[in-house]
Amino acid sequence: MEFAFTEEQAMIAETARGFFAENATSERTRKAMAADGIDRALWSSFCTELGLAGIGVPEELGGVGLGMVEFALIAEAAGAQVAALPLLGNARAAHALVAGGTDAQKAKWLPALVSGEVIATSAWSADAVVGEGTLSGTFRFAPHGAVADLLVLTAGDKCLLVEASAPGVTITPHVTMDQTRPLATITLDGAAAEPFADHAAANHALHVTGWIGLAAEALGGAQAALDRTVAYSKERVQFGRQIGSFQAYKHRLADMMIEIEQARSAVYWAACAVDEGSDEAQIALHSAKAFCADTFHMCAGNMIQLHGGIGFTWEHDAHIFFKRARSISSMLGDSQWHREQIAALVLDAAA
Repeated sequence: MEFAFTEEQAMIAETARGFFAENATSERTRKAMAADGIDRALWSSFCTELGLAGIGVPEELGGVGLGMVEFALIAEAAGAQVAALPLLGNARAAHALVAGGTDAQKAKWLPALVSGEVIATSAWSADAVVGEGTLSGTFRFAPHGAVADLLVLTAGDKCLLVEASAPGVTITPHVTMDQTRPLATITLDGAAAEPFADHAAANHALHVTGWIGLAAEALGGAQAALDRTVAYSKERVQFGRQIGSFQAYKHRLADMMIEIEQARSAVYWAACAVDEGSDEAQIALHSAKAFCADTFHMCAGNMIQLHGGIGFTWEHDAHIFFKRARSISSMLGDSQWHREQIAALVLDAAA
């Protein structure tokens, strides 16, 4: 598969990078971390001024009507700043509604998700009980669940919508490692729930959007970790020389760069394969999530070590990157699970 960004995609990437670099500052992110994990002003600007929250929503429903490549560009730019936004939850909910929601559900929720008026989250449970218009069970690890208005919940193979304010809904926030995307547990006791029109399509969209979003975030974070470390290596002087001139230091930077370039190929292979309906899409998705998560974890760890003493302090941003990397590693399946899925797909194809 040959791939190159179009002029429109390159413009979206440049615009998103500039927006997040200017607005998702360390100071604002730290304030969000100390509160509920969302920079409200940043989220409002992203949805209304930038207008890219509805990147995958059809134009007739208030969105931009673009594909997964464009969504990956946005997620990469947000990940480079470890932006404190509910981007993942809203994107997954919007794509699930587009793929499998009823006309009434789309009309009610998509404009509100695109405008940022409504914050969404999603979670899964294997043993939840689906009744006649109700849902009971415990759903764990919901990102930004404590501040969500709309819950997209998967119970077994069924996908349902629940309003967070509905009777029978209890949401318990948790103190998590990544405070830019805090998790919560959602407990339902006979809460009113609306089933999607097409459960399989909605669940597929949840997986695809989640895996590409996290992989692209990891790519952006890894690249930022390298860029910041390179900049530091030119400033810090030891024994009369810039530390970046030492061979062992340069080798670590080179290792990071090689892994990042492979991760970049994995992300946009997956996004392009999904947009084109390629037979490779499923393997590409699992590959992207596993490889990019591992790459970000490695780069964030190197960022701390290669910054020396300052890299281990709370005052430096390195720990924010490392926490996001650790969070991505375990969200929506860890790397070992994704590699197992790849092995199963390859063996099935061979058989």
